[in-house]
Order: sequence, then C-alpha cells, then structure tokens
Amino acid sequence: MTAEARIIDGKAAAAALRAEIGREVAAIKAGRGLVPGLHVVLVGEDPASRVYVASKEKQAVEVGMNSVAHRLPAETSEAELLAKVAELNADNSVDGILVQLPLPVHIDADRIIDAIDPAKDVDGFHLSNVGKLAAGRAALVPCTPLGAMILLRQTLPSLVGLEAVVIGRSAIVGKPMAQLLLQADCTVTLAHSRTRDLPAVVRRADIVIAAVGRPRMVKGDWIKPGATVIDVGINRLPDGKLAGDVDFAEAVKVAGAITPVPGGVGPMTIACLLKNTLTAFHARRG
Repeated sequence: MTAEARIIDGKAAAAALRAEIGREVAAIKAGRGLVPGLHVVLVGEDPASRVYVASKEKQAVEVGMNSVAHRLPAETSEAELLAKVAELNADNSVDGILVQLPLPVHIDADRIIDAIDPAKDVDGFHLSNVGKLAAGRAALVPCTPLGAMILLRQTLPSLVGLEAVVIGRSAIVGKPMAQLLLQADCTVTLAHSRTRDLPAVVRRADIVIAAVGRPRMVKGDWIKPGATVIDVGINRLPDGKLAGDVDFAEAVKVAGAITPVPGGVGPMTIACLLKNTLTAFHARRG
C-alpha cells in the first residue's frame, strides 16, 4: 500500500510567520517608537469581503500593527473612493493600503488600484509592482503567491531545476506565481483552460499549483507520483462545504506533499499581507 502524501500545514506556517512579524513589530516600536500602519478600504456590504476584512484587522492588531478599516457605503462614487485613496497616500502614518475587491460595479477597480501609491500597495496589484516582479526586481508581491512560495520552500529542500506547472493565468495568482517560480530557477509552464491535453502537461510537473476556481478539477491521475501540490482554490459546494481545485481524496494517494482546503494556502494569504506591510514600512522609512 502506497503511503499518503505529507499534508502541508498552512495554519501552522502562518502562525509561525505572524509570530515572527509580531517580534519584529515589537522591536521597531521599542527601538524607534514607530508602528507600521495597515489601512483597508471596504466599499459596500459584500458578506465574504466583510468577514475577510475583519480577519485582516484582527490579525494586524494581534501582531502589534496599527490597523484601520475604512468602511464606505455601496453608493460611494468612484471620485469619492479616489479621494480616500489620495488621502491615505498622503498620510505618512499609513504604510500599507488595501482596497478590498470586488468593488461595486459602478467603480473601475483598475483605476482605483492604479491610484494607490506603489510603495504602499500591499496587495502587489499596481502596475509598477507587477512590472518589477516580471523584471526580477524587488517588489511588493501578491499575497497568495507569496504564501504559496513560502510553503514550497519549507516543503522542498531545493526548487532549482524542478518542473512547475501553474494552472490558471489570473493576474492575482497565476501570473505572479509563475514569475516567482522562475526567479527560484524552476522550469515553468503556465497552463489554463485552453491548454491542449492539460492532464498530460500536469503529469510532467514536480510542482503543481492549481488556481483555476473549479472544484476538484485536478484529478489524482493527473499528478506525477511524489509531486508537491499547492491547491489555491477555495470553492463552496452545494452542500456548503469547501473544496479546492484539486480532488484531494485522489491526489493525496499520489502526491509527495499537498495542501488541504481549507487550512493550506488560505491562512498564508493574510499572514503575507502583514509581511508585505512590514516590507513596505522598511522600504519607506529605511
């Protein structure tokens, strides 16, 4: 009987990262009398966004940061939101700005993201940070790919020369994930819904990153025996349960290591938001 894959514990990794950030924030406060500040802007009453913003606030406070949530009504105009972003850009006590997506349909999300000071763009979505990442320069990196990379480095002794397949080409996960893997000296294939014979492409991979938003799409027989599988998907099933983009029950019998859903990449995303806020603080204040 084949041994099951090692389960990559994202909750434990995120707790360790938050503890490390907490120690650094305490040292900054003691040594310089400064506290990193994270400001989150939420427009409207989207239930998932409200839960997510509350969790961000709570975790930022737990590591000792100044955490402020600006809750604006759904009817807030684009001009009013741009004015709020400009106000936060100008406030020197603000190190990180995050405008929670999705925004109401009457607001152009790209316009809002482009208005954020790139030095405070802790989501890593501004074109300046996207370009720097693509060029291999220091940048604020989207939190989910950053968290996935931390889990990979903790799981594998070396990433050099490994073949990685990223399934999904979104600007938030797939594309930045591919860039980070390239920087780590992996050989990278960025696959998607139109990739020909996707199972055969995935089967080549030592590392599989699934970020397509389709529950249990990646089957066990797509996985190369011993491969490391990072499942970024979080899908709500009709029965209310959560499932990833990978068929966990099948893949766990083939992979060498795999992230569960929930409890894998998800907890790392907010921890990496705090990490980015600290990075932005140091870059801005020296």
